[in-house]
Amino acid sequence: MEKLKVTVEDIQRFKILMEVMDGKLRATDASAVLSLSYRHTLRLKDKVRDKGLEGLLRKPPSSPAHKKVTDQMIKEILRLRREFYHDFNMMHFKDKLEEEHRILLSYESLRQVLIKAQQHAPRKKKVVHRRRRRMPKAGLLVQMDSSQHPWLSHISEKWWLIAMIDDATNEIPYAGLFPQDTTFANMHVIRRTIERKGLFMSLYVDKASHFKTTRHGGLHYNVSREPTDTQIERALEELGITLIPANSPQAKGRIEVTFRLFQDRFIKEMRHAGIRDYDAANRFLHDKFLPWYNAKYTHEAQSAYMPLPKDKNLDLVFCIKDHRKVKNDNTVRFNGHAIQIPPTDIKLSFARTRVDVCLWEDQRISVLYKDKVIATSVLSENNKSVGTEKKIEKLLNKREYAPVVRSKASMDLCKPSADHPWRKIIDRESKIKQMSRVLKKGDRQV
Repeated sequence: MEKLKVTVEDIQRFKILMEVMDGKLRATDASAVLSLSYRHTLRLKDKVRDKGLEGLLRKPPSSPAHKKVTDQMIKEILRLRREFYHDFNMMHFKDKLEEEHRILLSYESLRQVLIKAQQHAPRKKKVVHRRRRRMPKAGLLVQMDSSQHPWLSHISEKWWLIAMIDDATNEIPYAGLFPQDTTFANMHVIRRTIERKGLFMSLYVDKASHFKTTRHGGLHYNVSREPTDTQIERALEELGITLIPANSPQAKGRIEVTFRLFQDRFIKEMRHAGIRDYDAANRFLHDKFLPWYNAKYTHEAQSAYMPLPKDKNLDLVFCIKDHRKVKNDNTVRFNGHAIQIPPTDIKLSFARTRVDVCLWEDQRISVLYKDKVIATSVLSENNKSVGTEKKIEKLLNKREYAPVVRSKASMDLCKPSADHPWRKIIDRESKIKQMSRVLKKGDRQV
């Protein structure tokens, strides 16, 4: 026979509910006395009617209580924390204990163990901002961004992590580490995503120069009133994907939060795995980290990805493509390089014909006429235009944004002197206002 524990609170509730059933007390008054909602008071009344006092009592749990955290378990947790996971955050440490050491603890229990051992200092709760609602289907909106960071602590050079994330499912279809944030690097990530998932509807990016041409008046605005499309805009337009430029980093909140996780967990996981160079880091990212991330943090959603049409050749889409007009000698010039077009089955001469010239990352060049290759060449490594573009890319990738801190001496230099004309103008205007107030006051007295 089960033993039920009866408390004074249970007896008081039983008496009040019996008065409600006898009609001596209204349910609204009883709910106020018991500090319960009206709906819950009616539920308890039904339980008393069916089972009496036993309906108010809590039954003992069917399964035994979890084992208490033993001293031996605490010592093992503190040892692991001290020797291997000293810089892991709480959730990351909890996951590693479960995955590699078979130690199952709740987040709060682990937190309290570390706080008592003075290995964790609790911080103030962060302000949680309202997030934009997710897309209803996967593939409707994909966010893309890049993050420059020293991913390997023993290598001083900062590399770029370029990643894409589905807005609906939080899945990262593809990501990669690159020495520079170039047009070809971003094209590579977009292409791998399409090959793995299919065509998506729209791409949400920032206003970087390889995504969007942005001009704010000045000389360039007078030269070309209509900004030309970037190579990525052109490639996405050929595939029917809409490019959406974001006006602030907060607009791309999903990818920004993901980068924060990468800068924490990904770095520590690579250190734990003994990664020493970026080639191994990319293999670890694709083989280990991304599958783990997608299995843990993705949501279920119906897919809206579309298969790639058979007539679309991604090699001819994700490249540097420009239009040219063939000269009378059957040659075209591209980046200072002359390309001779031989006679073909299509035409014997292409003079005065419009063609497309495609440049790939390995400096191969192809001349296209109606999407058919009619000539090929290789751009020289000593090409002047290529060298200039590499210098520009290298210079742009060195940029870092730091807050402007002004010293007190510099602020004092900004203050105008006492005899500055600007101060004289302000003093004259203040005197005029003071005289007008005096005159108005005198008129009211009269």
